Amino acid sequence: MSDNKIIRVAIDGPAAAGKSTVAKLIAEELNYVYIDTGAMYRALTLKVLKENINVDDERSITNLLKETEIELKASQEGQFVLLDTNDVTKEIRNTEVSQYVSYIAQLAEVRKILVGRQQLLAENNSVVMDGRDIGTTVLPNAEVKVFLLASVDERAQRRHDENLKNGFKSNLDALKKEISERDYRDETRKESPLVKSEDAISIDTTSLTIKEVVQEIIQLVRNYKEKQDN
Repeated sequence: MSDNKIIRVAIDGPAAAGKSTVAKLIAEELNYVYIDTGAMYRALTLKVLKENINVDDERSITNLLKETEIELKASQEGQFVLLDTNDVTKEIRNTEVSQYVSYIAQLAEVRKILVGRQQLLAENNSVVMDGRDIGTTVLPNAEVKVFLLASVDERAQRRHDENLKNGFKSNLDALKKEISERDYRDETRKESPLVKSEDAISIDTTSLTIKEVVQEIIQLVRNYKEKQDN
C-alpha cells in the first residue's frame, strides 16, 4: 500500500448488478470518495442526444466531450451529477439515455478521455469507483477489486423498480431484452470490454440484500488493511 494509505476499491459488473447503490454506501461508511463512472458516460450521452448528434459519430462526440464539463459532487443528500454546471442527476437515468449509453461508451476516444479523468480523480484520494472496466483498465492496481453478478431477471426487476421510483415509464420484458443486449455490447466491444479482472473477487448479488453485499465488500477492505498493518 502507498505511504499515504490511499485505498482504491474497484467495483465492476454488468448493467443493473447493483454497483452504484453498493458503491455509494461503501464510500459513505468508509468516508471514501465515490466515483460513479457510469454517470459520466450517461451525462455525455444526454448531451449527445440533446445536440442531436448521431451516437456512432465518434469524431463529433469526442469534440463535444473535450468542451464538456462533467462533475460528480458529493453532498449530504447524495451525489449530484453536474453537466456544464447543470444538475442532471435524475435526467441521466431516463429511458432514452439508458438505451444509448452503451453505444457512446464503446467509442475508443471517448473512453480514453473519460478514463484519464477518472484516473485523476483517484490519484490522491481513497475512492470507491464503479463501472465496467475499473479493475482492468481504469484502476488496474486497485487495492480491492470486486466483480458483482446477478441474473438478467433480477437485474431487470431492479431497473424496473428504479424506473418506477424515479417516475419513468417502464416495461419489465423490454428491460430484460435491453439488459441482455447491453451485456452483449459491453462484453464484445473492442475497447475495454466488460471482463472480470483475474484478481477480482466475484459476488453474486441475486439472492443477497444490499446490506449484505456492502458488508462483504467492507470486510474485504478491512482484510486488506489488516494485511498491510501486519
